[in-house]
Amino acid sequence: MNNLAIIPARSGSKGLKDKNIKLLNGKPLIAYSIEAAKKSEIYSHILVSTDSERYGEIAIQYGAEVPFYRSEENASDVASSWDVVKEVLKKYQEMGIVFDTFTLLQPTSPLRKYEDIKKAYELFKEKDAIAVVSVCEMEHSPLWSNTLPENNSLSGFLRADSNKQRQKLETFYRINGAIYMADVKAFLENTNLYREDCYAYKMPAERSIDIDTELDFKIAETIINQ
Repeated sequence: MNNLAIIPARSGSKGLKDKNIKLLNGKPLIAYSIEAAKKSEIYSHILVSTDSERYGEIAIQYGAEVPFYRSEENASDVASSWDVVKEVLKKYQEMGIVFDTFTLLQPTSPLRKYEDIKKAYELFKEKDAIAVVSVCEMEHSPLWSNTLPENNSLSGFLRADSNKQRQKLETFYRINGAIYMADVKAFLENTNLYREDCYAYKMPAERSIDIDTELDFKIAETIINQ
């Protein structure tokens, strides 16, 4: 199959300035996703979608391709990841290149290993899936959480079935943002990746850090150094 890796890296990060190229343990953040995609050996093309020539130069330095830059429309705060994916697929199609699958690899998940990508792809083929999305076990059960009224009353805060030992609660998982793999044709017909024939690839919590703050950077760097 002709597989495409898409690493989205716009330059307009509001939380952390230039987050996607911020040095993590001496290496730009986007480099980790580029290198994992390369080592997985399942992609014919590894693209960084960016609106910045500076980001593009760094991406090329680490082995990705940047045959075109992201449109101004899709570099805005309101553009979704799926808008970016559609733009990339359309641009490649205009170049005469059509893909069977794409994988969105967010640069904010630098602890995702190339083995995770390979195993997600194996699951994709084994299940004859239209999508595989990575998840991890939740740190705390959502059954122990709720909203609060203005007076902070705890009346009815916990459901009756949540008042039991943690070990006896059912296991919940969350999307960890590391891997979104999909069949191109199915995606273009319906961008919902959470329907029939879509499957979860489970990752451990220590590889599921999603970097958004300075604290996330410090946690990720600590894990990498260990």
